[in-house]
Amino acid sequence: MKTNKQLRVAIIGAGPAGIAAGRELLQKGFKEFTIFDALDAPGGTWRLHSYPGLACDVWAHSYSFSYTPNPDWSANFVDQPEIQAYLARCATEFGLDPHITLNTRIDRAHYQPGGSWKLLTSTGACYEFDVVINAMGNQHTPLYPDVPGIDLFAGESWHGTRWNHQVDLVGKRVVIVGSAASAVQIVPELAELAGHLTVLQRSANWIMPRGKKTYSARRKQLMRRFPSLIAATRKWQQTVMGQVEYAVTLGHKRMGQFENVVKRYIKRTVTDPETQEALLPDSHYGCKRGLVSDDFYPALNRDNVELIASGLREVTPTGLITEDGLSIEADIIVYCTGYRILDFDRIDVVGASGRSLADTMADDPRAHKGISVPDFPNYFFAVGPNGLVLNVSYFMSAEKNVETIVRLLGEMQSAGAASIEVSRKAFKEYNQWMDTRFERFSWGSSDCSSYYRNAAGHAPFLFPGNFKEYRGLHEKTGVDEYELA
Repeated sequence: MKTNKQLRVAIIGAGPAGIAAGRELLQKGFKEFTIFDALDAPGGTWRLHSYPGLACDVWAHSYSFSYTPNPDWSANFVDQPEIQAYLARCATEFGLDPHITLNTRIDRAHYQPGGSWKLLTSTGACYEFDVVINAMGNQHTPLYPDVPGIDLFAGESWHGTRWNHQVDLVGKRVVIVGSAASAVQIVPELAELAGHLTVLQRSANWIMPRGKKTYSARRKQLMRRFPSLIAATRKWQQTVMGQVEYAVTLGHKRMGQFENVVKRYIKRTVTDPETQEALLPDSHYGCKRGLVSDDFYPALNRDNVELIASGLREVTPTGLITEDGLSIEADIIVYCTGYRILDFDRIDVVGASGRSLADTMADDPRAHKGISVPDFPNYFFAVGPNGLVLNVSYFMSAEKNVETIVRLLGEMQSAGAASIEVSRKAFKEYNQWMDTRFERFSWGSSDCSSYYRNAAGHAPFLFPGNFKEYRGLHEKTGVDEYELA
């Protein structure tokens, strides 16, 4: 069945990717779309999370839309409130406010035989759209440790990404379970408040110095007056970030150089030799997410802070027991134990074959160029499996993905088609090509254990290459890789 009607598009999520998708649709003449978000304001992760110290570990001028530089960033690295405000402002400036429906959680998306998608909200409201763009992000569902007694603790406990701001931490015995991305930001803040702070480190992380610098009013004024300064700043930052590709490539000299930077950083900032030794990772740089911080290591020098290089074995009514058998008393436990990455069961999505997306992606999450999967016509990921490139900011990957999606929708509409679905042949060939590349990188290597790799040994999170390669693949993408109906 052919149609020339204006496509109705649903975007699920009003974070950076959802905002980018909305802008791209408007830029290309699509006006019948709605951006749904469960929260009360745009921003996605940056609206949802609010833990102490929350900041971005990418330079602010690079962690921005390429078409909307921000001369008013307060520093080279900025905190959550600034980023969320920037995203909300961008949504307004792009003309997206009339298209955004907030406080609306999509629970179900089922494909209909006629070529449309029926969406159901948590309140029972029903919508019908021709196309769905999943822009839900990956850092939403807290992951708790699977240990005995976790519900028996008599004190206050919560996950770091669901911070309880009602609890007074001053003078309390606080235990942080975990020492990765969120813990690195939370620990220095809590060290100033807690009577005693214990940090449980199951495995050490590579933590680079952040080098945060506040921008003066004069510098911001110059950025506003001469936008080319921001462009030059971004270009320099992207050149530096480009080195990450080599730093995570097994056998490349840049990996050892990055590791040595961290080793020297530990030695000059951590006073206790045993703690220094405990902080040295036993994996290659990039196997786990590389981190940045100016104050995590110094916080470990405080008299009221203790690092214990052991994981969690059990939670008791009064505290916890480590894997080494050490018993720790606590008033408060904070779990900084990450997220369920690529959690496709957050929404009940059912495709053309009647199979759910959660089942399709359960053991081996894959997508075609990070945006589509067979059996789910007119359904796209803004940033799907292997749709994120490590050596550039999140914004660059998301912008490229949604640009391709909207271009495909335009080609579909020009062809008078009612549906577009990636062909099994293109999907299979692309993923077979990717499979030959993962072992090149520390994060994709079979000897790496991190959230980059799932239980089946597949690395479904990052694209195995650099952004130049990824961009080239997307620029060659067309309806010849898809089936139109």
